[in-house]
Amino acid sequence: MEDRIRMVHGSGGSATNELISDLFARAFQSETLDRMEDCAIVAGTERIAVTTDSFVVTPVEFPGGDIGRLSVCGTVNDLLMRGAQPKYLTCGFILQEGTSIEVLRRVAESMAETAREAGVQIVAGDTKVVNGSGEFYINTTGVGIFDGDRSRLDICAAGAKEGDAILVSGNLGDHHAAILSGRMGIKNQIVSDCAPLCDMVERLLAAGIHIHAMRDVTRGGLATVLKELAEAAQKTFTLEQELLPITRQVQDFCGLLGLDPLYMGNEGKLAAILPGEEAERAVSIMREAKYGGNACRIGTVTAEEPGRLLLKTRIGGLRSLDVLMGEGLPRIC
Repeated sequence: MEDRIRMVHGSGGSATNELISDLFARAFQSETLDRMEDCAIVAGTERIAVTTDSFVVTPVEFPGGDIGRLSVCGTVNDLLMRGAQPKYLTCGFILQEGTSIEVLRRVAESMAETAREAGVQIVAGDTKVVNGSGEFYINTTGVGIFDGDRSRLDICAAGAKEGDAILVSGNLGDHHAAILSGRMGIKNQIVSDCAPLCDMVERLLAAGIHIHAMRDVTRGGLATVLKELAEAAQKTFTLEQELLPITRQVQDFCGLLGLDPLYMGNEGKLAAILPGEEAERAVSIMREAKYGGNACRIGTVTAEEPGRLLLKTRIGGLRSLDVLMGEGLPRIC
């Protein structure tokens, strides 16, 4: 097989078939996909969750992950945030002419490995080739199901209630800092937190934790996510600055570039809003789960100022937070 993508790989002929059979089919092998139909038929349920996303990260390989792992994690985590059990993925590759076959192979293998970790099947896909300088992008669609006790779940953006606790599953800003370091050639030990959060969510639900709202902390950072949830629920969210989990390396990185960790994206962290009396047990469960070692409670929900997100600073002041304004960092997902 050639070492670079050419326009002929998108022709639908023998070169396309070779690319699909030698690279994608080999990486994503499954009984459903091996049939090579234009439409996959899979087992379902009465109630399903569906999400779609596109991934255009630069560089495509970075410390802690790559665009393939990212595409699975981002899609699976979106399904998990509504309480669905992720089951199926589709993936579309938009390849620019000149894309390295070896890089593409590594990304596909990483994507397949992450899908296995998350317990999902890649059941359909598509490949297109366009003119360009060797970059490529991935679009995914994910399907999750609500079986058994899940059928009664109603985790939603407007679900926060007065007296709830605000939890976060770990350190903020790692993915954003890792991508930006790679783009700027800054040498450090920061790695992306890119991860599927299946184990953590499964443990919380199995333990009977009453999650009212949940979001993965991606573009726009924690402040953007929580501001949106506060507005949807028409409640006041108040965070404690001293409780926010941020590594020393990320803090130093932010100080160097003038960044705010509250507006930096992650790809393996979630924020959960749940009853205050269940917070301690939920944090303990999250810390026992894969990728949840630094989970903690960071704030509370009240009703005084509907739609407000406030940060109680270390010196006792209150800072009003809004969603991210302008461009944070292009192509972190």
